[in-house]
Amino acid sequence: MNISLDLLQLLDAIDRLGSHAAAAQHLHRVPSAVTHAVGKAEALLGFPLFVRQGRRATLTAAGRSLLDDGRVLLDAAGQAERRARQVASGWERDLTIAVDGIISIPRLLPLIAEFHAAGHGTQIRIIREVLAGCWDALLDGRADLAVGAPGDMPAGGGLATAPLGSVEFVFAIAPNHPLASLPEPLSAETLRRERAIVVADTTRTLAARTVGLLAGQPTLTVPDIESKTAAQAAGLGIGHLPRPMAEREAAAGRLLIRRTQEGRPPVPLHLAWCSSHRGKALAWFRERLTAHGMLAELTRAD
Repeated sequence: MNISLDLLQLLDAIDRLGSHAAAAQHLHRVPSAVTHAVGKAEALLGFPLFVRQGRRATLTAAGRSLLDDGRVLLDAAGQAERRARQVASGWERDLTIAVDGIISIPRLLPLIAEFHAAGHGTQIRIIREVLAGCWDALLDGRADLAVGAPGDMPAGGGLATAPLGSVEFVFAIAPNHPLASLPEPLSAETLRRERAIVVADTTRTLAARTVGLLAGQPTLTVPDIESKTAAQAAGLGIGHLPRPMAEREAAAGRLLIRRTQEGRPPVPLHLAWCSSHRGKALAWFRERLTAHGMLAELTRAD
């Protein structure tokens, strides 16, 4: 290969500064060394890179094409060096955050903005998981941190957790649903005959979880909590929703909140990560996500 990063840096300096002499001064070289390097490159490539007009050097069409493509390589090399220095200093190159369906991703964005504004170069990737999916994403290596992992942590696996709090669920139905006119509390036998709207568990290796589903109950499975809310508001079925979301829909007249005989206990949510992970980006997010009041902010529905 006749092209090196050193040659591309040299061409870039000559193009930006306009002459071999100015480029030599900028690169802390003697002018003869710059002239020799360009001449050698032109001989190896078999075409001229510059047209000399007095003291000024202008790229030929071939030279311009080479430098335009080469600047992409220079930028990539610079980024690779910065990322390597970043990793050497303890900041991860990448951090993948799995977010449970109960948690509002838009409400996480100010935290991401704060992270980038602080100058941290770790590249953040957010993925959406449901039910056992957050736990599975950690165990499977798809994620480094899970926000809102619900229920109990799977046995083994080397995971660590911090409590985020719990989310209360309430039973909600469309105003025109047949159950809307029945007296409260609604019995389990009454609910069993109605179609339940359920969110699909995204786990790949762990046993899929179902919450609040009665034995033999017909179901309509949807991909996320927003779809579940919409399906219930459309009268397609019944089910429990996080209280903030159900109350928002009830205030808009799209859902009714009803009491049931058995109810549903609050669901504990966790911040979870692999205990062997020692990166500074993970520690940064852990510290801020366990701050007081963060769960209420992340699950707020308005």
